[in-house]
Amino acid sequence: MSGSDQTAPQGDVGDEVVGVRFENLPNLCYYDRNHLNVKVGDLVIAETDRGDGLGVLQRDCLESGYPEPRKALGKLIRRATKQDLEQDKERKELEQRAFRICVEKVGAAGLALNLVDVHYYFDRSKAVFYFTADARVDFRELVKNLARQLNIRIEMRQIGVRDKARLVGGMGSCGRELCCKSFLKDFEPVSVRMAKDQNLPLNPTKISGVCGRLMCCLMYEHQTYKCLARELPKCGKKVQLKQGAGKVTRHNPLKGTVVVQLEAGGEVVLKPEEIKS
Repeated sequence: MSGSDQTAPQGDVGDEVVGVRFENLPNLCYYDRNHLNVKVGDLVIAETDRGDGLGVLQRDCLESGYPEPRKALGKLIRRATKQDLEQDKERKELEQRAFRICVEKVGAAGLALNLVDVHYYFDRSKAVFYFTADARVDFRELVKNLARQLNIRIEMRQIGVRDKARLVGGMGSCGRELCCKSFLKDFEPVSVRMAKDQNLPLNPTKISGVCGRLMCCLMYEHQTYKCLARELPKCGKKVQLKQGAGKVTRHNPLKGTVVVQLEAGGEVVLKPEEIKS
C-alpha cells in the first residue's frame, strides 16, 4: 500500500495523520487525513499502490505525529459511499467466482498447485491469484485461459505456507487469532534453539503453528529467557551441596532456580546462591 505501515508514528503532523487497516493486511497504513471529516470506524477510500482502496479508519488524532513529510504520505480520498460499498460487494463476488473457475482449470490441466486466495483490485483492473506449490509450475496457459474468461489482467503469485496462514487466518493453540493475521508485519526466523532455551517440549505438535512451521511466538520471550539464564549455573556444571556432590541438569529461568541431580541419587531444586562455588 502507498500509505506507510510504520508502527510508531513520530513528528509534528499531529492529528492530520490517521491509521487505516485494509483487508488481508495485519498492520495499519498511515495516511494524511486530507481535511476529511472522518472518525474511527468509518469506511474510507484511500490511495494505494493498487489504485484506490477500501479500508477502515482505526486510529485517529495521533498524539505524536509522523516521521516523514506530509507530502510523503498517501491521502484519504473520501468517506466510502453506498456506491463504493456496492462495488466492493461485487468485487468479492467476482473473487469467489474467479476462485471456482481457477480451481476447475487447475484440475483439468493437472497442475500441481494449491490455490489459496484470489484478490481483485478495488477498481477491478487486475486479479492476483495466490497459490502454493512444491515445485516450479508452468502456469502460462492457465493465465491465458483465466484472462480470456474473466476479462481481466491476471497475476499468479506463489507464496509459502506461512503466507498462506496469514491469508487464510485461523486460531492458534492459545485460542487467539493467528499473530500473522492480526498484527505481525514481517516473519522473523524461528529456530528449535528458542524452544530449547525456554524448556519447551520438542514435540512438533506442541511447538508448530497451523502452517506447520515453528510458532512465531517462540521468539517473543526468547531474549528474556536468555538473559535470565545467564544468571544461573550452566547445565552440566558439577556443584557441591550440603546434600553432597551433584550436577546441574535443568533451569527454570522465570523462577530463578536450577535442578541438581545428586550423585547419591535424587534431585533438588535450588536458588543459585544456595550452591557453593
